[in-house]
Amino acid sequence: MGRGGDLGWNHFPGKNNIKKCRVVDAALAGKVDKKSGVRLEYYGVARNQTKLVNTVVIVQYARRTADSAYDAGKGKKIGVITAYCKGMNKCPNWINE
Repeated sequence: MGRGGDLGWNHFPGKNNIKKCRVVDAALAGKVDKKSGVRLEYYGVARNQTKLVNTVVIVQYARRTADSAYDAGKGKKIGVITAYCKGMNKCPNWINE
């Protein structure tokens, strides 16, 4: 997922506190919720008993990022560039349980 120091698993585990694949995979299992060219957004919901939080996964379905800072290489796609909990600076710790 993603390439380089600022994308994918190199980006969102620390900054956004998402450390479990299932949080990202759950959102990606659904349909694309918003499409802007090659930028795709997938929305999900993380649940722990009665606690709920909305998640967003951003995918760059192209060889290069919009600013051309990252290039996945010929015939490849960038993929997941970030994931976060909607409406908060950092996801709650329980999301990784």
